[in-house]
Parts: sequence; C-alpha cells; structure tokens
Amino acid sequence: MNIKQAKQEIQNTLRAYLTRDGLGNYLIPSVRQRPVLLMGPPGIGKTQIMEQIAAETGVGLVAYTITHHTRQSAIGLPYIEKRTYGGEEFSVTEYTMSEILASVYQMMEKTGIREGLLFLDEINCVSETLAPMMLQFLQCKTFGNQRLPEGWLIVAAGNPPEYNKSVRDFDVVTLDRVKRIDVTEDFGVWKEYARRRNLHGAVVSYLDIKKDNFYRIEATADGMQFATARGWEDLGELIIAYEKLGLRVDRGVVEQYIQMPRLAKDFANYLELYYKYQKTYHVEDILQGTWPAITVSQLRAAPFDEKISVMGLILSRLSEESRKCRTQDALTTALHASLLAFRERIEEEAPAAVLEDLAKEGQTKLRQEKEAGRLDKEYRDLVMQEVALLDAYRARLQKEEIPAEESMDAVRGWFGEEVEKGNALGESTGVMYENAFRFLETTFRQGQELVLFVTEVTSGYDTSWFVENFGCEAYFRHNKELLFDSTRQRLSREIMELRKNTSEE
Repeated sequence: MNIKQAKQEIQNTLRAYLTRDGLGNYLIPSVRQRPVLLMGPPGIGKTQIMEQIAAETGVGLVAYTITHHTRQSAIGLPYIEKRTYGGEEFSVTEYTMSEILASVYQMMEKTGIREGLLFLDEINCVSETLAPMMLQFLQCKTFGNQRLPEGWLIVAAGNPPEYNKSVRDFDVVTLDRVKRIDVTEDFGVWKEYARRRNLHGAVVSYLDIKKDNFYRIEATADGMQFATARGWEDLGELIIAYEKLGLRVDRGVVEQYIQMPRLAKDFANYLELYYKYQKTYHVEDILQGTWPAITVSQLRAAPFDEKISVMGLILSRLSEESRKCRTQDALTTALHASLLAFRERIEEEAPAAVLEDLAKEGQTKLRQEKEAGRLDKEYRDLVMQEVALLDAYRARLQKEEIPAEESMDAVRGWFGEEVEKGNALGESTGVMYENAFRFLETTFRQGQELVLFVTEVTSGYDTSWFVENFGCEAYFRHNKELLFDSTRQRLSREIMELRKNTSEE
C-alpha cells in the first residue's frame, strides 16, 4: 500500500487498540495488541506519518532511531540487588529502566497524556548485541523486567534488504507477533502532501512532468545513486530559503540532495527554465488581469512541458494566496474562541490580566505539544500569531488607558480588523482565480490544459479549501463541464459494453 493508506491503517489499529469495553478494559488485551512493522524504501515519509497520526488522534509520540542505541542505553545498566530465597540471601543482577521506556514515562508525566505511539525507526538495522533485546521487545513489549505502559502502540519501521546492506531478517516467531505493513512509493500521494506542505513549485511541476524521476535507486560502478521523496522535499525547502536570500541553486547544490548526477543535472536545467518562464510569461501580471496578446500566442504554441510549467507557476501563486486566506481564517477562529473566554472573565478580573493569562495559555499549549512530539510548523505559527495579537491587545489596553467597562468593545474592534483582513485577502485572491481562468480560457479555449488545471485546483489542499469557502464561478463552471464529460464518457462505455454483450448473445 502507499504511505497514505498505511497512515490510515495505523490510525485504525490505534483506535482499535485504545477502544475499551463497558468495564473500562481495553477491548483487545494488551498481550494481543501486536506491534506494527512498517517496511518500505527509505525517504517515503514513514516518520512524518507518525507525527501526523499523533497530532490528529491526540495521543503522544516518542520516537527513536534504534541504530543510535547501544545495548546498555536501550535496556538499561546492570546493578546488584539482594534477594532472599528459601531463607537464604543471594546477589542478583537487576537493570535500571531502559532509556526508551523512561522517555515514555517522562512524556506521560510532563503532558498528562497516558496513551500514545512509540516509534522505533531502522528496527532491522540494530547491532548484533542489541538484536535479541529488540526482538524480545517486539514479542513481549518488555526490556528485561521493565514493561511498556498499557495504551502505547509500538510502530517499528525498517527498510527492505535491497536498500540497506546491514539489515537483519526477522525470524518467523517475531513476524508471527507483529502486524506487518509493506509500503511502496507513490507520486500521487506525495504530490498531495507536497502541495499541503507548500513545497517549491519547480519541484512539484518537474516531477509532474517526469514522474519516473520521483523515486529511483540504482547500483552503479561508482556506488549507489538515488533520488528519494525525502531528497525532493528537502531540496524544495532549500530552494525557497535560497530564493529569499538571493542565492542560486545550481547543479552542485541539487546533487547534494538528488544523488543521481544525471537527474540532478536534468532538474538544475529545468529550474533555470522555470525561472525563465516566470520572467517570460509575467505570472503576476496574469493574475492581476493584464497580459499582452503575445503571451497568449506564445504559450499556445509552446511545447506541452512548457505549458505544464507555466500552469504550475500559476497554481503555485494561487496556492500561496489561498494558504494566506486559510491561515488568516484559522487565526480569526482561534482568536474568537479566546475572546469568548475574555468576555466571560473580565466581569471578575482585570482585562489586561485576562489577556496576559490567555497568551500564557497559548504558550503552554505549544510546550505541551512539543513535549508530546506532535508540534508541527503550521500549528506552531498559528498559536504564536494568536499569542502575539493577544499580547498586542493587552498592551493597547494599558497604553490607551481604556476603562474596564469599555475593554470588550475595544478588543472587539481590534478583532474586527483581523476579520476585515481575511475578507480583503479572500476578495483579492478571488480576483486572481478569475483572472487565471480567463487567461487560460483565452489561451487554450476548452483544451485538455483547462481540464488539467481544474483537476489540480480540485486536488490542491489550499486551492480546494479556497474554492469551497470563497467560491469561484469559473472553477464551478469548468468543473461542472468536466463532470458532465466524465459522465457522458462513462455512459458511452456502458452502452458500448451492452451492445457488445447483446451481439455476442
């Protein structure tokens, strides 16, 4: 299955394991809760889905890369303990708590979260001395006499032997005690993720054109050469940072991430073309509704790859503006909830003090999410913005010496500015959508390029959110035509099949 399907299956497993019966006991006893063994190529997102699952289900996450551990750090250090057996005292060896299990208990103490995921990466690459202990842990959920707390799902990830020379095969006894999920790379799933993460448009459009270059590992005379999903993602983030700094990403930089020289050269050349298309087609002017006739004729006559790249540039800008609208909407929603609490508390507390407490609560949330291992960048930025605004409201109340009885009206007015900001963003972005469709209609009329563009808007996380919440007349018109054409094609196939079956009878 692909990584998206694997994520859903692990979520289902977690829900099943955490379901309790009428007496409060786990429906599936702990001894029958098999660890998940996630096997797949490196760099396809096994670690990322753990963070997403923890955030979406509200459980904790403790993650370890097992190859970084020795036998002592994993299972604990030995010490001598006195025991009495049959009236005679003996010296016996005990072990301190495993660092891994201690991290689980520590996270539970800090956050109050009692259930979670223990993620063990590179499980089949452990050292020879540690391997028996890890097999024991997968089979029995214990290190020595220390047991993993109930309510914690073990997810162990590993790479197949063709990707790593140091892997160890699991014996049948171990495999018969785990729930194995084999994962393969899938560009369509990764592309959806890349749009969600706002990766650089050049990376997404290049791989859209040359899907075979998405994930490749080859053994050559010069050693292993490879391009992985992780490499493309990290390269995309670097390009964005380099652009902000005014730095150039050349072939040498690309090869640091895409360690297959011919692919690195190919993408470096494409990136130069991508920048060229930005200047040639003046995407910003198109989105503002102004373009010369030469731009239309030039794109209409361009090779298909060039058309895809230009549409990718337009989509990237629409996604960027849509994301601003979505994050502003999330900010006003979060602020509204805080201001409801503010209104209830100012009857008995000083308004400035209430705002200060609300800001501190936001900072506490961030610490808790970080300690629980599920703090992502988008949530972090949202809470930091909310905290900054609450603190700004507090500062204005004090600076302008607004009386307590007028504080709610004042804060409501400042909050209204954020609402208006969101409305203005939505309006300006909507104009960009209409201009984009008008330009593409002028250029391609009702060609396949419009079908591809509508499909990309539909599948994009931020673009689909914008259309759903703010609407876009041109999108709905073309989408309706696309659905009609799809229905017509399906009915035609069914009629042909019926005729074929009738003639055979």
